[in-house]
Amino acid sequence: MSIQFLNTEIDYLKGVGPTRAELLKKELGIFTFEDLLNYYPFRYIDKSKVYEIGSINSDALNIQLKGKLTNIQTLGERKGKRLVATLADNSGSIELVWFRGIKWIAPTLKPNTEYIVFGKPTRFNNRYNITHPDIEPVNQSLVANQINLEAVYFTSEKLSAKGLNAKGIFKIQKNLVAQIRNHIPETLPNYIIDKLNLLVKEEAVINAHMPKDDALLQKALFRLKFEELFYLQLRLLRQKVVKTQTIKGQVFESVGEKFNTFYNNYLPFELTNAQKRVIKEIRIDFFSGNHMNRLLQGDVGSGKTVVALLTMLIAIDNGFQACMMAPTEILATQHYEGLKELLVDMNVELELLTGSVKAAKRREIHEKLENGTLNILVGTHALIEDKVQFQNLGYVVVDEQHRFGVAQRSRLWKKGKQGIPHVLVMTATPIPRTLAMTLYGDLDVSVIDELPPGRKAISTSHRFDSSRLRLFGFIEEEIKKGRQVYLVYPLIKESEKLDYKDLMDGFESIERRFPKPQYQISMVHGQMKAADKEFEMQRFVKGETQIMVATTVIEVGVNVPNASVMVIESAERFGLSQLHQLRGRVGRGAEQSYCILMTGNKLSADGKLRMETMVKTNDGFEIAEVDLRLRGPGDIQGTQQSGLLDLNIADLAKDQQILTMARNEAVEVLKEDANLELEKNNRLLIQLKKMIKTKRNWSRIS
Repeated sequence: MSIQFLNTEIDYLKGVGPTRAELLKKELGIFTFEDLLNYYPFRYIDKSKVYEIGSINSDALNIQLKGKLTNIQTLGERKGKRLVATLADNSGSIELVWFRGIKWIAPTLKPNTEYIVFGKPTRFNNRYNITHPDIEPVNQSLVANQINLEAVYFTSEKLSAKGLNAKGIFKIQKNLVAQIRNHIPETLPNYIIDKLNLLVKEEAVINAHMPKDDALLQKALFRLKFEELFYLQLRLLRQKVVKTQTIKGQVFESVGEKFNTFYNNYLPFELTNAQKRVIKEIRIDFFSGNHMNRLLQGDVGSGKTVVALLTMLIAIDNGFQACMMAPTEILATQHYEGLKELLVDMNVELELLTGSVKAAKRREIHEKLENGTLNILVGTHALIEDKVQFQNLGYVVVDEQHRFGVAQRSRLWKKGKQGIPHVLVMTATPIPRTLAMTLYGDLDVSVIDELPPGRKAISTSHRFDSSRLRLFGFIEEEIKKGRQVYLVYPLIKESEKLDYKDLMDGFESIERRFPKPQYQISMVHGQMKAADKEFEMQRFVKGETQIMVATTVIEVGVNVPNASVMVIESAERFGLSQLHQLRGRVGRGAEQSYCILMTGNKLSADGKLRMETMVKTNDGFEIAEVDLRLRGPGDIQGTQQSGLLDLNIADLAKDQQILTMARNEAVEVLKEDANLELEKNNRLLIQLKKMIKTKRNWSRIS
């Protein structure tokens, strides 16, 4: 009965009908009664207080009034037409004015009838009035029904045009909530409800939409947020348990000759304690017999590549091949060149496979892969082509993984003929712990949280456009020292022509200030052909040009130790994580490096906070926490991951404590009953099956 009721199509709800139903489906994805109940308010208006009209002395706040309507009349013609009514109580009177919807509103207003009015007073000709107020007869109002908090819902222009503005959605929710008693099944086990003193599901849903008071509202929100985050964590952690039980990893039994030779004789610097800790965590996975699925977080320059190399040598020592996949040809080439330099005196066969590798070389690589003489293959998505076959792939390293589609990564996963290879996912975009727990709840997380000794912190400053002449003088001084400079312009998808113009204007002003032949300038942008882009990049990498003018295409993948200055133009148009990534392009050599954030004089509060954060800290994890608060989780990596962030009511930025509690409870449940076979966990199993039916889950693939 309950399930049948919740699955009722939204067309059949009082106040909806076919036309509104179509819009609700298209605009909000609301198809059924259950979908509408899961569409929660984003804020609440406190209607607990009724003001006297005579006490109004400010136009700062929305207020609620109660009085009789008198003198209702339509005035003016055509565009100047307006509906005016007077609301009076014992303390005075105020005008109510409508400029829109007059023909619908006028017939509903009855003189000498008591109304509750809600709106924002505005002072005009020394008198207050309220334009387009909410108005209801007292006998229908929330106040009369002793409901003090009114829910406010997001809507759209198309919905509002059909009467489903925030108020209209509130009305249809009210119609639905009036019918839901005994129709909302409980979704959490009784032992969790009792332990945490949670509201039952039905009471929580009712009070989220129609709260009786603030105390019940807070309990309702806590219950619903906890449940949403609990099931998210339970699903991820259970996948991890199932994976551990069913997917066995290759056992790398020993740390052998190649690892020890490189570590003792060729490692160019002492590992940091963080690097040693991470290598130990990976070694434990390798030896355990369980399949490793590990995320390695580390800021730009923290030494993730050396960790990847040392652990690839363990795979090779145990008779397996390894591969490293990067999102761009530039980054793949950079990894290849770096590894080749480190392995120059080692007997390790290493190759690079990208889209531009010639056919003859490809055939040679394919042959060496299949006969097992090739130990490490570095490449782009070319690695996932069907022709690429390994003899014995045991270890896969994926760099900047969020730039790959999950389906792409799954194809690489299947290339281990002797079994599924161990997977290490690397990212230089630090992710706050709470977000990592959700995006990567089924991965083990390792963190390199210290930089190699001797590396100088990048000096970051914020400058306004008015100080451009001083900036040019500083750039000139750095070039005289033999250094190189980046100038980066923003790229906004909606306005590529505008961005191109910005870039060209910038390029021309730089060319005038730094003329040939004394100075050479490279320019790179998204509208260039790949070969031209690569040519300009390489000129800068080789030191043939002193200045690189670019859009954000250089955010990842250029390693130029001689570049000491990063100038970010219109820095207010970038997100924090992008600013941090761009800053990481410098500071790679022994010299002091600088990041200069150029902005206009007018900055929003968020813009100011981003600039202040960048100037204050170089810590990527601290920056990521601020970014999470500013932007929310959905866009923290520039892409949503497997639909995991389709949350109805919880907010990862604000509900971190609830998330931690939810994860701890999920861990406790699975510790006792990993397969959810106990009778007391029936509801958990039913709910998880329901979630799996509605969402294809890729999260097992890294």
